[in-house]
Amino acid sequence: MDVFAEKFADLKILRYSVPEFENLDLQKKLYIYNLSQAALCGRDILWDQNNRYNLSVRTVLETIWKTFSGNRETPEFKLFEIYLKRVWFSNGIHHHYSTEKLPAGFPEIYFKELIAHSNWSDFKLPSGKNRHEFISEIQEVIFNPEREKKRVNLDPEKDLLVSSSNNYYQNVEQSEAEILYAELKAHAGSEPVSFGLNSTLVKEDGCLVEKVWKLGGKYGPAIEQIIFWLNKAIDYAENDLQKKYIGHLVQYYATGDLALFDQYSIDWVKELDGEVDFVNGFIEVYGDALGIKGSWESIVNYKDTEASKRATILSENAQWFEDHSPVDPEFKKAEVKGVSAKVINVAILAGDCYPATPIGINLPNAEWIREKYGSKSVTIENITQAYFLDSMNNGMLEEFAASTEEIERTRQYGYLAGNLHTDLHECLGHGSGKVRKGVNTDNLKNYYSTIEETRADLFALYYIMDDQLVKLGLVPSIDAAKAEFDGYLRNGLLTQLTRIEPGKDIEESHMRNRQLITRWVYEAGKGKNVVEFFSSEGKTYVKINDYSALRDLFGQLLKEIQRIKSEGDLEAARNLVENFGVKVDRQLHIEVLERFKKLDLAPYSGFLNPVYELKVYPCGTSADVLIRYDEDYTSQMMRYSKDFGFLPMVNE
Repeated sequence: MDVFAEKFADLKILRYSVPEFENLDLQKKLYIYNLSQAALCGRDILWDQNNRYNLSVRTVLETIWKTFSGNRETPEFKLFEIYLKRVWFSNGIHHHYSTEKLPAGFPEIYFKELIAHSNWSDFKLPSGKNRHEFISEIQEVIFNPEREKKRVNLDPEKDLLVSSSNNYYQNVEQSEAEILYAELKAHAGSEPVSFGLNSTLVKEDGCLVEKVWKLGGKYGPAIEQIIFWLNKAIDYAENDLQKKYIGHLVQYYATGDLALFDQYSIDWVKELDGEVDFVNGFIEVYGDALGIKGSWESIVNYKDTEASKRATILSENAQWFEDHSPVDPEFKKAEVKGVSAKVINVAILAGDCYPATPIGINLPNAEWIREKYGSKSVTIENITQAYFLDSMNNGMLEEFAASTEEIERTRQYGYLAGNLHTDLHECLGHGSGKVRKGVNTDNLKNYYSTIEETRADLFALYYIMDDQLVKLGLVPSIDAAKAEFDGYLRNGLLTQLTRIEPGKDIEESHMRNRQLITRWVYEAGKGKNVVEFFSSEGKTYVKINDYSALRDLFGQLLKEIQRIKSEGDLEAARNLVENFGVKVDRQLHIEVLERFKKLDLAPYSGFLNPVYELKVYPCGTSADVLIRYDEDYTSQMMRYSKDFGFLPMVNE
């Protein structure tokens, strides 16, 4: 199967294979099928969470695409199609990574022509709206660059809620939300629910009100469909514990009770025997500048038995890694509990995991559950494989690597080292360390996500060069670690700048994390020339002169980052992130962009899902689940809007 599917704007669409799916037994196939349907049913939720106009914009754009009777071969219409594809990819009108508003890319006057020559007879207007006023408002949202300007604003000089245009808060100021949730947590004891995770906070008549995302509440029609398919999935679950935690998840969706989500999470962590697994719910908080509200996401997966052997070795040795960590003893876990890890093949991506997707996951996020019951970590093998296959012959490595030795080391060890980094990051990094009593994620405010990703990456970087990995048989030699160091420094200092527009700073938490680490070690190692920039034929490269000393620097920074998290030291977090993770070297940025442009590559990639079809006997009994990979990007997006569009354009 060809990995590449399509390229447009700054995006590349890839395909991932689902290896050995055909050889799974029918029960597992049906379990995956029903869980996949549940996953796809939540699509509209994320769109509305990202911005309150997203579903309206999508519906208008798709109506134009389906019914426009004018000339579709003009440059203007091609630009319109690219904008629509970008909106699909980002699950809304803001860039999926930078969170900046997407420019339309075609003239506003042409939008009027598109409207005039499209068929609106089947268009269902929101209640109380007339078509002219509604279309005019959507036009304003699309073309006014100051309207809905930025989905997530992390600028500490601004009110983080007022200046962010996501749909998690309505008419609420940052201080009001912070006071509300701080008061709730102050009276919650040592095992608090994740207050605010599953609600929109609004101010009505001067009072703060949470509109809970549940059956019969906000997003109820989509949640009803999720519940329907989860209940069908229960019939094909592999064991009683799976049935139990799906039941808790269904009850949670029905009631909105966050205590039930915690119970689901605890049972989910405990379940280790099944081959098929999934994530479904309001999970990650990157889309909220305060790190409180959970974006909706889902993946369905099954275990890669052979590749999981390395993850099993890591989880079985979790206590050794914790004990030998360079962090202060008071911030280490005396007893590491419940750390489980496996390598998976994803079968479906949905919500905030689609089309752009993580390559690894560590859950649950609640700190007290992690410390008391442990966590589950996964590396997504078929996604990392697709990325690696796509990257090997695109010229990027040859353009930015500092030497032929570095290139050959990457080709030999890059895939193994990258996957092992993800294993260490997810399995041990996020699961390591402990915080002082009374400290929680809110203490670090808008810097928490960056600090936590920095911590997990540093854990992986520090240990990937440890002799213990060779002893455990996870790497053939220390050269694998050198390949990872090469790639990480090259990315953090150079190539990730291809994702930033000229004149912009770094906004996304993972990118901030990578630059924070690489800039810090570069500056800290200057005296001994541990890492250097050098120029050859007018091009800048990064060279590591002392890998052992670099590892020591990773350890020093890990110690400080763990202290910051453990003590909730907001000022130290702010200083590190703002001084090392945010600002971009403008001249270097211009050079990197010019070199990258010549390669004609897309800086961002995402994935098409395979299509699953239920084959049924004449009597109505399920006979098989078939899989195919022939659906193109536009067809998939339009089908998802038709088959899984359960929410109205305006959700109160």
